[in-house]
Amino acid sequence: MRTLDILRLHPGIAAEDLAARLGVTERAARRYIATLRAAGISIEGVRGPSGGYRLSRGTALAPVGFTEEEALGLVLQVLSGRPAAGRDDDLIGGALHKVVRALPDAVGRQATLLRERAAATPDDRAGEQPDPLLASELITAIAVRRGVVIEYRSEAGTALTVDVDPWGVVARAGRWYLLCWAHHVAAVRTYRVDRIGSVQRTTRRFDPPDDLDPVAALGEHLGTGWPFATRVVFSAPLEAVRPWIRPPMGRLEPHEAGCVLIGTTSNADMYAREWLPVVPFPFRVEGGEELRAAVAALAGQLAAALEPDSNDGGGE
Repeated sequence: MRTLDILRLHPGIAAEDLAARLGVTERAARRYIATLRAAGISIEGVRGPSGGYRLSRGTALAPVGFTEEEALGLVLQVLSGRPAAGRDDDLIGGALHKVVRALPDAVGRQATLLRERAAATPDDRAGEQPDPLLASELITAIAVRRGVVIEYRSEAGTALTVDVDPWGVVARAGRWYLLCWAHHVAAVRTYRVDRIGSVQRTTRRFDPPDDLDPVAALGEHLGTGWPFATRVVFSAPLEAVRPWIRPPMGRLEPHEAGCVLIGTTSNADMYAREWLPVVPFPFRVEGGEELRAAVAALAGQLAAALEPDSNDGGGE
């Protein structure tokens, strides 16, 4: 493809110049030309000091072909790394729009819908990418306002079947989440899209809240709805702490001491042992008896690791 681009932009290019632009040997460049010719691309070659390669007059290059899964995966990946690519006035977004427009209708419609409906927040962390076809099915259900039944695997490995009204698909902290109304608890819930095994659309219609902002709503609800309350005060400015906070930990708010993290959890041990210790600022656990107990247990374990070994001796 790079060779084709060079031939199109520099007709009559010599083999040595083509090789230099490709970063390969002249022999490899000639092999690329032979491969393109074997694929049916008509390329003229002229010998001599002023000779070189050019596409034959009237040569029409076939458009780049994508499968539906490839196209949807491309859209998800671009949006994950550059949320602004959902807009046409963004440089990369404009390029993505051109690619999507060039796709066959059946694939292009799904890719366009995914690009327009999915949302993302700026973040440089890489996460698990969801199945593009499954994400597209969720986006379609959101667009036509139909409920879905999802097969879900929780972080603990528990298999769930959940009937929901899908409100939005949003990327945050390198992961894609489904924001929805879960009928089994009659409450807003969030589910990681990469943990959804299947999506089955139902005949039930729904209307999302009129003032719904999927990005803001996701941030508000990721850390809510779990059985154990959490409240952690950090002795550092909110903006300094924010990059270290995983979305399920809760929401950050200003506090006289710096900022406070308010949320809920279903696993206080994981919260205490895996999430809090990576935050490089002093903190105090003010709320959540389960979380306080888990932090105390961890602190005791670490303190015991520094005590002298009684078997080391010390007497005469």
